[in-house]
Amino acid sequence: MARIQLNEINGVARLLFAISLVIGLAVSQAIHHPAPAIAGALVGLYLLFAIKVVRQWEKVALLRLGHYVGLRGPGMFHIVPIVETLSPYVDQRVRVASVSAESTLTRDTVPVNVDAIVFWLVWNAEKSILEVENFIDAINMSAQTALRESIGRHELAQMITERETMGRELQRILDEKTNPWGITVQSVEIRDVKIPSGLEDAMSRQAQAQRERQARIILGQAENEISNSFVQAAAAYAENPIALHLRAMNMLYEAVKEKGAMVIVPSSAVETMGLGGTLATASLGGAKP
Repeated sequence: MARIQLNEINGVARLLFAISLVIGLAVSQAIHHPAPAIAGALVGLYLLFAIKVVRQWEKVALLRLGHYVGLRGPGMFHIVPIVETLSPYVDQRVRVASVSAESTLTRDTVPVNVDAIVFWLVWNAEKSILEVENFIDAINMSAQTALRESIGRHELAQMITERETMGRELQRILDEKTNPWGITVQSVEIRDVKIPSGLEDAMSRQAQAQRERQARIILGQAENEISNSFVQAAAAYAENPIALHLRAMNMLYEAVKEKGAMVIVPSSAVETMGLGGTLATASLGGAKP
């Protein structure tokens, strides 16, 4: 446990020390005797180390001759110097720990670098002080170990696409470990997953090839659907020649309705569907002013 340190002396204690010292010096000058000044200095030194102030979000353990007495704070309280000591102050606000795992192998033996953020807080200051020597280092090391273990249980594709699931798993593992210390892990967020540049290029080429393959499959399916439609149309026209004739007339009308249009029709189609008269009529109609 840490002893009383100079940087833990608060403003109230400094003020009381100055007041005691000034009063002692004033009385000594009035009676022309150094005893009041010495007494004022001693009282001021006592108050300097005896008065403690704990901020709203902090707790501190009080030890009397090495025995745990209880928690103090927030606010101002008094201790007996030398006889009573204080533990390091415990901040009970939500804190963030950044952890990373470098060159760790995934389940499919891919080396990755993973960065994660752990959000945690102390919910029981007494346990965090008495059960673990340095809970901050314990949190960081536990998070790093759990992160490496989780990477080894997941494949690369899962780590990239299922970051939230991996974060919840890490949160559960860490929370089970830190709860006996009076600490709870609220959440774990996977910030970044980095892979070697060579593997990244290979995965990019693989994804591009996969997209090209999918595009070719879609194009083939479209061609198949078009050919099936033609087969069905041919069967329908074969059973009903009049429908084919009407379709041909409609096509011709669409072609020659604009002035100056030229239509090339195979002679076999003209003979089969009797389009000679139709073409002549269309031409004459187009030639009229």
